Amino acid sequence: MPHFPRHLLASAMAILIGTAAFQAQAETRVTYKSASAGTAYYQMGVELSEAIRQGSDGEVVLTLEESQGSVQNVMEVMARQGNYVFTTPPGLVEQAMAGEGAFAERQTPRFQEIRGLFPIPAITMHFVVAGDEGVIGLEELEGKHILIGRGTFGAREAERYLEMFDLLDKVQVASANIGSGPDALKNGQIEAFVTASSFPTPNVIETAASMPVSLVSLTDEQIAQTGAARQTIPGGTYPGIDQDVETTSLPVIAYTTTSMDDETAYTLTRTFWERRDAMAEETAWWGGITHDMVGNIAGTLHPGAIRYYDDAGIEIPDALR
Repeated sequence: MPHFPRHLLASAMAILIGTAAFQAQAETRVTYKSASAGTAYYQMGVELSEAIRQGSDGEVVLTLEESQGSVQNVMEVMARQGNYVFTTPPGLVEQAMAGEGAFAERQTPRFQEIRGLFPIPAITMHFVVAGDEGVIGLEELEGKHILIGRGTFGAREAERYLEMFDLLDKVQVASANIGSGPDALKNGQIEAFVTASSFPTPNVIETAASMPVSLVSLTDEQIAQTGAARQTIPGGTYPGIDQDVETTSLPVIAYTTTSMDDETAYTLTRTFWERRDAMAEETAWWGGITHDMVGNIAGTLHPGAIRYYDDAGIEIPDALR
């Protein structure tokens, strides 16, 4: 075994330790909290983490965490330090900052530290019903055993619609988490389930591939009454549903807090927009994201995100600065 002078060995060790420390320092870890596994939003998180890894040459690593929904994602701002990114409809951020709705009893100054980054595909309401009609009216839910989930945006929105259109007393609502919807429908335990997710959503594809299903299409009047944005699910998106389905959707935004440093927020925002087209080639839902959707963000943008939008010449409303 060759003999190395001690000072050379010490130098070599110092270089190795220094290199390891530099690599550890160079890699920025970000927690990304979106939705429960099996949903479109969890799948988006998988795709986004890969896009960020590629686009930042591995400098930023997104670690996915399962979530029970948008309200929980916002609530966790109370306890989270460092690089926490979460997705939620902007309306919930407005509620959190104002101390209203689900946040009326649980207030914290930390909600004022929420900052926007970029838009992601909108939450689209899906009313999935057993049967081969393809497209049906909302009134056909009457008398059915229906699972709407609990605690999520989709569950609250579904209950709001059932109440608004006088169906709440005319259906039997199953008490179970939305994750069990596809299996319960296949097993005949329920006759319909509601899921709020971007389309094409994995749990509806999976259900439609194994049994005949129909989707509820709303009328123009019903959509207007909900106050939500119209969303068309094109015919052919799901097996056996050849006609367009008219439903509603809600914008969704990737948020962080002021705990994130400007450089990380800049890198995340820049990489998202630079990788958007490549992501859209892999999965259709990214193709609908446009620069003007930045205007849907509630609150203000993170300074790092503002720097990217200014650098890229993307116009942002003054209220977001």
